[in-house]
Amino acid sequence: MKKSFFIIALLLSVSSFAQNTIFPADSVSAIIKRIQLPKIPDFKISVIKTGARGDSISNDKPAFDKAMAQCKKNKGGTIVVPKGTYTLNGPIHFVSHVNLLLEKGAKIRFSDNPNYYLPMVLTSWEGTMLFNYSPLIYANNCTDIAITGQGTIDGEGGKVWNSYKVKEGPDKKLSREMNHTATPVKDRKFGNGHFLRPQLIQFFDCRNILIENVTVEDSPFWCIHLLKSESITVRGLKYNAFNANNDGVDPEYCKDVLIEDIDFNNADDNIAIKAGRDHEGRANANTPSQNIVIRNCRFKGLHGVVLGSEMSAGIKNVYIDNCKTVGYLKRGIYFKTNADRGGYIKNIYISNIALDEVEDCIYITANYQGEGSEFPSDVSDIYLSGITCNKAKETAIIIQGYAQKKVRNVSLKNIEIKSAKNGLTILNTENVTVDNVVIGQKATVPTAVSNSVKH
Repeated sequence: MKKSFFIIALLLSVSSFAQNTIFPADSVSAIIKRIQLPKIPDFKISVIKTGARGDSISNDKPAFDKAMAQCKKNKGGTIVVPKGTYTLNGPIHFVSHVNLLLEKGAKIRFSDNPNYYLPMVLTSWEGTMLFNYSPLIYANNCTDIAITGQGTIDGEGGKVWNSYKVKEGPDKKLSREMNHTATPVKDRKFGNGHFLRPQLIQFFDCRNILIENVTVEDSPFWCIHLLKSESITVRGLKYNAFNANNDGVDPEYCKDVLIEDIDFNNADDNIAIKAGRDHEGRANANTPSQNIVIRNCRFKGLHGVVLGSEMSAGIKNVYIDNCKTVGYLKRGIYFKTNADRGGYIKNIYISNIALDEVEDCIYITANYQGEGSEFPSDVSDIYLSGITCNKAKETAIIIQGYAQKKVRNVSLKNIEIKSAKNGLTILNTENVTVDNVVIGQKATVPTAVSNSVKH
């Protein structure tokens, strides 16, 4: 009787899993419906009227600050940046209900003098909260904010900031130790004398965000970091960002996010979904990154879509659809976590992805960099379908669970990888289903035995 019950339960479980392999359009529609675009008052002010020259030489930061102050006085508005190149010796700090509108031919170019990004602000660096140089465009606890238009935001990250990359090791280690020992955030002070590079754009603890149509270039670190925010739309962007760690869009501890119709060209992850790191991330398990829709994007750079590796608060309910590459990627779809992180990655739906040449097509690992042993992550309920790839220089599909916590419930359906050095590596998994998966040349019906065969 017990054996029969077990078989029935197993069949019901597999049946339920199979039913979930259909891309859940209703769930996507519900997320889109909840997301609100920012409401911006009618007030408008041009930075030219507040003293900006746009001559690429003059310091136009005071004019931008005056325009932001005028918007604050009027309870919001649009800051218009006409055609020209505006050098800013310091950051833009948003207030609520403001749209920064860059007209066609307008470029904001930030100075790369680190002293201009002091005093420090509360921010996050690779999943750990701390005080550091201000991001170049920064908002903290704002509602209804936007960056729109046809212009360009240039972070000038290739010289001074780029030199910080080789010096950051001790500060990176210190920040992680502070995370692990629960050092009070007020005592985690970096900035002057330290070498943690700031993000180009960071919206922290904000809601109703729109970033639309602008071009992003040359960031010191991550390009767009969405931190502890919700109701977010990022669309129509173009990237030319080739410095170290120039991730395109990094939502962290975020919910209700739409990322669509973007032309990526980044020297790192195009999109990296994150949710805090290690002890601090696990302590924030009530704010996972969740309800994220990614669609109609063109990938180019290092990796297409990444989940992790900082994901200790959890990542769930991610829907990726109808994207393609326009150049080489190291990895197309990449899940990365390890036994330092804990947390979970679950309920991930990826459909209709067209990859060209990659190193690895689909890579899911719970043993990233072989770190840790005490906090393995729970990776489960992953549905991949309608994925094509012309060439995988290394491996087509890799799923690496952790010995003590296997990757569970993965569906691979309607996947065609035309050429690959290696086919499948699937280790420490449970309930991986494979249907209509072709790696290499598709086999047809068996050939008949030749009459010349001797018995």
